[in-house]
Amino acid sequence: MKTLIKSAELHDSIRREPYQADILIENGKIARIAPDIADADAEIIDAAGLRAYAGFVDAHSHLGLAGYGIGYEGTDYNEMNDIVTPHLRGIDGFKPMQPSLAEAARAGVTTVCVGPGSANVLGGTFFAVKTVGRCVDDMVVKDPIAMKCAFGENPKRCYRDKCDSSRMTTAAKLREMLFKAREYERKIAAAGEDESKLPPFDMKLEALRPVIRGELPLKAHAHATEDIFTAIRIAKEFNVKLTLEHVTEGHLIVEELARAGYPCAVGPSLTDASKWELRNKSWTTPGLLARAGLQVSIITDADVIPQLYLPLCAGLAVKSGMDPFDALRAITLNPAKHAGIEDRVGSLEAGKDADVVLTDGCPFEVSTTVKAVFVNGKPVE
Repeated sequence: MKTLIKSAELHDSIRREPYQADILIENGKIARIAPDIADADAEIIDAAGLRAYAGFVDAHSHLGLAGYGIGYEGTDYNEMNDIVTPHLRGIDGFKPMQPSLAEAARAGVTTVCVGPGSANVLGGTFFAVKTVGRCVDDMVVKDPIAMKCAFGENPKRCYRDKCDSSRMTTAAKLREMLFKAREYERKIAAAGEDESKLPPFDMKLEALRPVIRGELPLKAHAHATEDIFTAIRIAKEFNVKLTLEHVTEGHLIVEELARAGYPCAVGPSLTDASKWELRNKSWTTPGLLARAGLQVSIITDADVIPQLYLPLCAGLAVKSGMDPFDALRAITLNPAKHAGIEDRVGSLEAGKDADVVLTDGCPFEVSTTVKAVFVNGKPVE
């Protein structure tokens, strides 16, 4: 099955300036992008007067893990019985039939990076998933993409009467697990082929081996400046990869973040300052970090902000000074890079998944209508 999208104005997230071209889709992939493509076997979609974008990508979401409505039932994004749970996998709590996924897809959000919340010092693994499908295993783009860890108020609040009432304790618990995982990895390497020398199996430490080996980044929930710096300090101590998540006070430490160079996922910003560490929240943050040369993604933290409003969040960042092209990349190519899936999604390029959004205007504006969405080359109903 071939589909040919004709005469759209392409905003491909690669070139700054839009251009007129056709998009040929074949077997779920973008086969070709060029002016005046002719293919007698393709179904023609007349996109004259419309804009074409790569499917929008959210680098940090809990879509499909959170409950629908308020209540315990169906809510699976925080394990509240253990502050250290690196062995949990977000994919095991994901609910593909949740109505908010279809809502997101119709709004052009075609890929989300989903995983555990921030109650725990180590929460488990995130994965990247398309927003269309019935079985999560068929929807996965990549699993895992990161190991969630959390700093700041959330672990303190959730475990203050059990085992954690200060930022020092949170950092110490993360260090303890990384020390143990490093030693566990060393013993496994030293054992070689001699199974009798292997350390006793430990599921938590096993889950952390890809982090210690530099294969999987820590995905660090950090709002306040002190928490951002602690995340960076620990990543350097253990020589592990790191992405910074939320970065609410990032605008206060732009120079330091630019020197460190870690990818930043900024948000959720379309909320009240609901806790102490959000007191300096600002829509200027993504624009300032992008201008400093950092790789910036804009995130919803869905269901904190409904997933379908990801483009609106980019628009509000533009309203506060972010360059529009940087804002587009912050919901397309940059989150794809953040998750290590830029070979599949994030831009309109031949060879990538045919995730295409057609609109009648700029997606950042509330007056714009999404006219059609394609996921893996198939139209979203």
